Formats: sequence, C-alpha cells, structure tokens
Amino acid sequence: MERLRAQAKARPRRVVLPEVEDSRTELARRLIEQDGLAEVVWVEDPTRDTRFDEVASHIFARRRHKGVDEAKATALASDPLYFAASLVGIGHADASVAGAAHATADVIRAGIHCVGTAPDSPLVSSFFLFVRDAETLSYADCGVVPDPDPDQLAAIAFATARNHEKLTGETARVAFLSFSTKGSADHPRVDKVRAALARFRAQHPRIAADGELQFDAAYVESVAERKAPDSEVAGSANVFIFPDLDAGNIAYKITERLGGFRAFGPLIQGLARPCLDLSRGCTPEDIVEVAVIASAMAE
Repeated sequence: MERLRAQAKARPRRVVLPEVEDSRTELARRLIEQDGLAEVVWVEDPTRDTRFDEVASHIFARRRHKGVDEAKATALASDPLYFAASLVGIGHADASVAGAAHATADVIRAGIHCVGTAPDSPLVSSFFLFVRDAETLSYADCGVVPDPDPDQLAAIAFATARNHEKLTGETARVAFLSFSTKGSADHPRVDKVRAALARFRAQHPRIAADGELQFDAAYVESVAERKAPDSEVAGSANVFIFPDLDAGNIAYKITERLGGFRAFGPLIQGLARPCLDLSRGCTPEDIVEVAVIASAMAE
C-alpha cells in the first residue's frame, strides 16, 4: 500500500466519491486530499451540477436499447451512483469508489450501465488482494459470478492476473484450483477447470498458468514437488482462480480470518474503467485505500 500511495501521489487521479452524505466518506475525502492521493470529485447534488444534462444524455444513449427513455435517463442521472459512474464513463473522472451506503449489486449495475465492460472482457467479476508482510496474493472470483463456465473462468483469470501485476508489480503465476491435482480425480467439475485452463493458455500463452491444482499443490513448494513436479506454477502461484463462488467466498474469509492476511476487496474488474465497491462496514481508512487501488487500476 505504501508503494501504491507513492504512485498515487506522483500522479493524482480524479476519483469520484458519490456517497457524500456518509460521514465516513467525508472523512475519507479529507484524508485523501490532505495526503495528495487523488483529486476527489465531490458532487453534493447531481441535479444542480453543470454536467447533469450531459450525464442524462450519456445514460440515454447507453440504455435506450434497453427501453430507457429520456425521462428515465434523467431520473437515473439524479442517482449519485449513476451520476458518478457516468462521470467515469464520459471521461470527467478516472475512477469511482462507492458501496459504503449501497449494495454491491447497485454499484456493479451502475458501472455496467454507465461505463460498460472492457473491450477484452466479456463479463464483470471481482477479486481480492491479500497482503501479509511482503507477500501478496490475489483470489477470484469471490463476490460476483456464482458458477462461471470455462470461458468465464478464463476471462476472470486474465483480468485478475493483469490487475495483480498492476497493483503489486509482480509477475502473475495463475493457478486454476480444483479438488483434483493433475488427474487425481475425474468429475465434470474437474473437467470445467481443465477446459478453462486450455482456453486461457490458448488466449494468453505468455502468462504462466496451470491446473487443475489443489490449493496446497499450488501454494506449497514441498507439496508441489510431489503432486505436480513438472508444473511451472505449482508451489509458487500468486493468482488463485476458484471454480465457483462457494469456494472463492469461503476461501477468502478463511484466508483473512485464520491466515493473518489483510484483505482488500471485493475489487470489481472487467469494466472499461474502474468503479470499485466497498464493504458497508468500511472505515474511512478503507475508503482511502480502495481509492488508492482505484487510482492504480486506472493507469
């Protein structure tokens, strides 16, 4: 986080904090501006902002094919989440951070409707960044896609690998996780993971990846030597792709609560520009750190 904070100070990004009525957001704004971490875009009332008509037109243009008329677009533009996401989509801001007072689904919906997915990403997903001393790990998907198919798993893996490298400066080593390691079990769920790896390797041959791997084989070098001795990833993976949301969500909570790692996330990925989510139990310091992460993802 110190490295990311230094990066943010060196090149401050424009970050929208739309939940202006939340006291934690107000304090986070002061902390961000005090440390020069970002240029906070602060909108007290979207309907009185000079960009309101432009935002309403933006929403109408993006959503009219879904039946949104001009009146509905104007109503959506008055919603702080939609206004903030539109500022990012139009280019008046580099990222938005919300969720202290809104559900994750609302934050994601505003991002999809007003920013859209990245050209190289077919879906929106999430990842967690874990930090313990000098060790950093990324887990996905732990918060959005319940049961990804092989193509979706490959897309999640690529987005997570790219963001891991962007945030940590490390080279990504991707492990596609399963209850099987290299054929130790046969099951349709294992087949899904194998198919995801095949698609990922075909699409991104320069990124080190392997599967199917059990977590211990992916993370522990001595176990990898026994279970997957020929793997370039086993025993040293830093990006872990879980087969479904059950596994990912359970694993991230265990890692945080029992493993002594600090968890950052769920960090939304797959959008054309960053619109990140917060836990509704977040502190002002959490908002600051997610804003710093959003700034790095906007690079």
